[in-house]
Amino acid sequence: MLRKTIFATLLASSAMALAIASPATAASKSERAREAIAAAEAKLSTAEALGAATEAPRDTAEARAALANAKEDFKSGDREPAIREAIRAQALADTAIGIAQQHKNETLATARENQRATVEAARDQVVEARSQAAAAQDQALTAQQQAAAAQQQAADASARADAAQQAAAASAADAQAARNAAAMTAAQPPAAPQVETTVTTTRQGARHYTRTKVAPRPATGTSVTITPSDKVTTTTKITPQ
Repeated sequence: MLRKTIFATLLASSAMALAIASPATAASKSERAREAIAAAEAKLSTAEALGAATEAPRDTAEARAALANAKEDFKSGDREPAIREAIRAQALADTAIGIAQQHKNETLATARENQRATVEAARDQVVEARSQAAAAQDQALTAQQQAAAAQQQAADASARADAAQQAAAASAADAQAARNAAAMTAAQPPAAPQVETTVTTTRQGARHYTRTKVAPRPATGTSVTITPSDKVTTTTKITPQ
């Protein structure tokens, strides 16, 4: 549809330009034919330079065929057919140029869009990379803090273990001392209690005391002769050793 529109427009424009030329200013038919053929050759070269042979191969081929017909008609002396074929070749070349230019613009627009998308994707990747780097730094800082806390906990646990070991050693020493004291006590015979006996004799007009101590074996005290009228009181005190 685009090719037909461009071709019809250009063909009408070229025909109108030649039709409105006044006889006084118009060149001879030969000159007009030469000019038309030269213009067709120039436009066809431009179309091929833009890649019309690839983008619009049909129009390019038809333009070249029309140009060849125009040259053939000119050689044979048919100026009017040569002019018409040259104009037709120009129109076909212009159509090919328009299609090639449109494709070129579309390709350029697509390339620019792809470039913009690539730049945005690269920007997003940079932002993501920075975010990941920040997260990695936070994780590293957290790991360092956790390692420091674990190291402090290990030091505290080691200190508590040393204190517990010292306390256990002290307790073991106290227990050994207690066992040694108990063994020494068990090896020695128990001491006999000290027995102290006080005998009080009350007579008429006088009081007499006799004290006897027994430790560890009974000792002989002072003998007292007691008469029936005497009052005798005995007190015994035992002091354990």
